[in-house]
Amino acid sequence: MSKAILIIEDDQSIAEIEKDFLEIDGFQVEIAAEGKKGLELALKDRFDLILLDLMLPNIDGFQLCKRIRQEKDIPILMVTAKYDDYDKVRGFGLGANDYIVKPFSPTELVARVKAHLAMYDRLIQKEKPKGEIAIRGLHIHLLSRKVYLHEQEIEMTNKEFDLLAFLASHPNQVFSKEQLFEGIWGLDSMGDTATVTVHIKRIRKKIEKDPTNFQYIQTVWGSGYRFNG
Repeated sequence: MSKAILIIEDDQSIAEIEKDFLEIDGFQVEIAAEGKKGLELALKDRFDLILLDLMLPNIDGFQLCKRIRQEKDIPILMVTAKYDDYDKVRGFGLGANDYIVKPFSPTELVARVKAHLAMYDRLIQKEKPKGEIAIRGLHIHLLSRKVYLHEQEIEMTNKEFDLLAFLASHPNQVFSKEQLFEGIWGLDSMGDTATVTVHIKRIRKKIEKDPTNFQYIQTVWGSGYRFNG
């Protein structure tokens, strides 16, 4: 099955050139000409990689990258006419995988797309043996992002799942609220470490049967939280 690429680019001529060269190499390509539509497609549909222009109507590339990265872990390649080290650092900090400056060679663009897709596929293959965490009736499916407790599916928000999966992936290891906030929400996120406490309470309400004796996520007073492995 061919890979699907989303191009979020307001310059129609550039978007069409990117699309033509990618389709020649067998990719399925869709174009969004402005930020809101690009965000809608990125979150709703299945794409393997996103080419994201920096300067866009409605929502700029930085905001889009941050929002998409909260939901998707696919490669994001920023494409822009601006060449600024600060912008590059900011883009990488928000989760971009690469930074391509206009004007660029279409063949180089296709080569970078292929390289990032191959790298992503290798990472996914390495994760497959660890696709599920199962302990005392709790099953966390890392690839499908589903949680089951005694065979009953438990609904989780994205951040609840990320937090639970992270803790369960490091059993018996204590993490401070600061470490969890930085790891799950990121340094550039709005909010504070109280968000961690709120999400821990929500997760416990969903998976813990006894509120006085937590079986899965335990509080280590003065230090943080650990997953009881």
